[in-house]
Amino acid sequence: MMHMTFYWGKKVTLLIDSWKTDSWTSYALTILACFLFSVFYQYMEDRRIRFKVFATAKKPSNISSIDTPLLLPTLAGGRWKNPARYGAATLFCVNSAIGYLLMLAVMSFNGGVFLAIVLGLSFGYLLFRIADEDLLAVENPCACA
Repeated sequence: MMHMTFYWGKKVTLLIDSWKTDSWTSYALTILACFLFSVFYQYMEDRRIRFKVFATAKKPSNISSIDTPLLLPTLAGGRWKNPARYGAATLFCVNSAIGYLLMLAVMSFNGGVFLAIVLGLSFGYLLFRIADEDLLAVENPCACA
């Protein structure tokens, strides 16, 4: 029977029926795997954001920002011909799948799995994503521009 409250113990079934732990060694390896997948999730999120920023980087134009229309007209089908959009969509797909698997692992309600995932996400954020605030800086801070 599945637990509906947090519990502490070495016996946990994670994601699939064949991933069961019954010893402290298998439990420790499961905790390590959860931690590493959480760090990898943050790494992939960093790669996805950097790829998106790189792919959508605006080329310098001679038009001033005052003369630029708010909604730029696009050519019919022009947005579907950009291969960078498919790369960004693929990275989003992989990252979403990992995120949902981590969420399902937390839903095992094992305290060790929960802590491993939260600590892994925090450690991965510290390693890979702490500089994202600089990457997402806006050129014009005015909200109406």
